Amino acid sequence: MSLANTSFTACPVCQSNDVSSLLQVKDYSLTQEHFQIIECDNCSMRFTNPIPSVEEIAPYYNFPDYISHTDSTKGWMHQLYHKVRNHTLIQKTNWIQSLFTGYKGQLLEIGAGTGAFANAMQNKGWKVTALEPDEASRNRALQNYGLQLLPSDELFNLPENTFDVITLWHVLEHVHSLKPYIQSFQKLLKPNGRLIIAVPNYNSYDATFYKQFWAAYDVPRHLYHFAPPSMRYLMKKQGLEVIDIKPMWFDSFYVGLLSEKYKKSGKIGIVRAFLVGLWSNLKAFKNIEKGSSLVYTIRKKRDFI
Repeated sequence: MSLANTSFTACPVCQSNDVSSLLQVKDYSLTQEHFQIIECDNCSMRFTNPIPSVEEIAPYYNFPDYISHTDSTKGWMHQLYHKVRNHTLIQKTNWIQSLFTGYKGQLLEIGAGTGAFANAMQNKGWKVTALEPDEASRNRALQNYGLQLLPSDELFNLPENTFDVITLWHVLEHVHSLKPYIQSFQKLLKPNGRLIIAVPNYNSYDATFYKQFWAAYDVPRHLYHFAPPSMRYLMKKQGLEVIDIKPMWFDSFYVGLLSEKYKKSGKIGIVRAFLVGLWSNLKAFKNIEKGSSLVYTIRKKRDFI
């Protein structure tokens, strides 16, 4: 299968021509195709090149082990994923509550998967609107939680100045229309609202260690690759600002296990994944901006309110 047909000749974020090929990465999960990781020397954004078009991306998600959209517990990797997800659900809901102590407002989740986080926030008393592009996942959310998720293109039909919180948990890296999406967040947020974005961090130790095998590149499903400087640049261009960064501590271990799988390391890879993940977290403990995955808290710039 070879569907990739959109090539960038300039940075899709800042339009600079000062870009260079950094790595060649394989789609280890499905097609075994190779894609380039391109880096912009101007804004430091990295992006996959070429990428499948919006119309042709769906087959790249169509494999059983794409576990962010499944409730399967078969196999130890799936079981680990769900144990970590249950823990991080508590962590995520606590993060949101810490932003608005005692307040139950309106939350928009983009990329809701099968609805676990949306359900958790609804149970906390929040009024939740949740968007999900995959029809099968929307059906699963209805079956599991009675949640009526909306297709993702409904984002541009939502009323402005409505939401206290907008969340994207490992979603922004998948979005083709990056600039229009972020512009919509600016419009949809209330003046004192918060945008929460979680994405992998290519400045982490595990990314540096695994290089082209780093599972969080996940080409071609991940179209963009972020680090704190590029995230700050991207948000500033749209009248937003990063006000806080938190690491997601479990991601370094999980990404390490997948990366070792791609390297076909065998049993020794499990041990090495743990050691690399631990060292990555120690680096992040000293400098949060080195975390394997980062959660950015973002607000409107004061002069844009």
